[in-house]
Amino acid sequence: MKMILPIILFQLVFFGPSAICSIQAGEIMPEYIQRFTVDRAALDRKYTLRYSDGYFDRMEKLVEDWHQIMAKIPYEDLSGGDKIDYHLLKNELNRSGNRLKGERFRYEEMKFVVDFADPLVLFVEKRRRGATLDSERIATDMSAAAEAIGNKRSEIEGRGPFGSWQEAKLAADIVEDLKENVNWAFSFYHLYHPDFSWWVEKPHEELNKGLEKYGEFLREFYENPEELDDGSGIFGQPLGSEALAAEINSEMIPYSAEELIEFAWEEFNWCQKELKRSAEKLGYGANYMDAIEYVKNSWVYPGEQPELINFYAEEAIDFLEERDLISIPEMAKETWRMRMLSPEMQRFAPFFLGGEQVQIAFPTSTMDHDLKMMSLRGNNPHFSRAVVHHELIPGHHLQQFMNNRYNVQRRAFRTPFWVEGWALYWEMMLWEKGFARNAEDEIGMLFWRIHRAARIVFSLKYHLGEMTAAECIDFLVEEVGHERANAEAEVRRSFEGSYGPLYQISYMIGGLQMMALRKEVVDTGLMDEKSFHDRILYENSMPIELLRALLKEEFPGRNHQSSWYFMDSLRD
Repeated sequence: MKMILPIILFQLVFFGPSAICSIQAGEIMPEYIQRFTVDRAALDRKYTLRYSDGYFDRMEKLVEDWHQIMAKIPYEDLSGGDKIDYHLLKNELNRSGNRLKGERFRYEEMKFVVDFADPLVLFVEKRRRGATLDSERIATDMSAAAEAIGNKRSEIEGRGPFGSWQEAKLAADIVEDLKENVNWAFSFYHLYHPDFSWWVEKPHEELNKGLEKYGEFLREFYENPEELDDGSGIFGQPLGSEALAAEINSEMIPYSAEELIEFAWEEFNWCQKELKRSAEKLGYGANYMDAIEYVKNSWVYPGEQPELINFYAEEAIDFLEERDLISIPEMAKETWRMRMLSPEMQRFAPFFLGGEQVQIAFPTSTMDHDLKMMSLRGNNPHFSRAVVHHELIPGHHLQQFMNNRYNVQRRAFRTPFWVEGWALYWEMMLWEKGFARNAEDEIGMLFWRIHRAARIVFSLKYHLGEMTAAECIDFLVEEVGHERANAEAEVRRSFEGSYGPLYQISYMIGGLQMMALRKEVVDTGLMDEKSFHDRILYENSMPIELLRALLKEEFPGRNHQSSWYFMDSLRD
């Protein structure tokens, strides 16, 4: 009891009675998670040659070692919170193992492009511990490798081009990885060991030039290079159905990509009906696209947008607190801030980004006139109003504020279905609570909601090979109402950015999962609305199926497989 009481007292003072949750002393899984997280990070820092047998051997051993550790944990004796953490770690091990297996398979098929590089790999590996090397031997090895590159290129040209640009890119990436690591190893000894510099400087220079040109050759050596650009100028990498299914499964979602697309169309059609109703209020009949165009032309003049965003942020906080929907710490209200997005960044993020710092998209003086007008229209007040609470409070800022303070071990399992699902859930909730002031606000809120449904359709169809990037852009322009430049940026962000393949579907699917969970927990009287919202943030990031188990105290068995068909409850 001594360990639990201070936590409960803190919650009472900081959040109020609604935030108290069942915390048990003696939990062990946070320590296991911390150990795995730092072990993996340490190995990642050491084994920098990602495309090598040594890297895959060591990372696969890490995963296998941890599976053995997990097998020895007395699962049935764990607390409820520990059982959830157990499954979070187990799921991450399975995800890591599957990805390593896939990456190694692709590497094994392509590693012939550097089959001359064993002495270079040994040089890289010995550098990690600062071994005293035979400088003359290293110079000879580098000179031989530089010569071998020309022979290998001739051999590959004789075999014919790679079958796809993806294969060519992987081959080039393997060479680039080797080049970078050899350069790091060279810089470790260069100038610090005069004998090394005397022997190795010139051979290394020739090798570096050879690897650079070799990588450029490989990257462009594939069949039908003209097919790479579909006219969009966007170069993504579709996963294919098998890899896509594995990604969905790793998020504990028991649906196929095709079923998720079906759900998206249901949401898309609902949004269209609501848009038509709002369009009628504005005098456009059922022609909601004309109503969207009308709303887009309500943009504000340069210099006015930041002040408007601040007003919308305060407005959302007041709306939530007046209805007592969620606990908002004073520090969270104090610490958010803003910045403007650069023109280059707006090529990938044509709308706001958020968190503790809301990043505002708005045209700059350097943009061409057409781009300025598209940015103005796409970031009009009614669209922006619906974005601010998504990015700040109760969305990502409040979410990150709590993530950094409670159950922090779960940040290692950050999933976009929880991160973006939470923010999208609040878009749905505020719609239900009557946050829209007028028909223009309704159009703004519905625009983003239909956009999130469209994301599921175009991103999954792209990865299934059923839509091209150009078709995705047309879909957003013609069916959702995006400005073309904004649609291009949205698709570029989806397929060329650093986001995972499921990121764009996570908004709507995660939001629907939380709506289904709310129906099971709040509508049945198991928890009140405010406690439900506070508890989600306090428990931190995890697949929503595990959040459901935690909130309902229906903890899964050791060998649990995803089985929550959340759409069934939403269709009732």
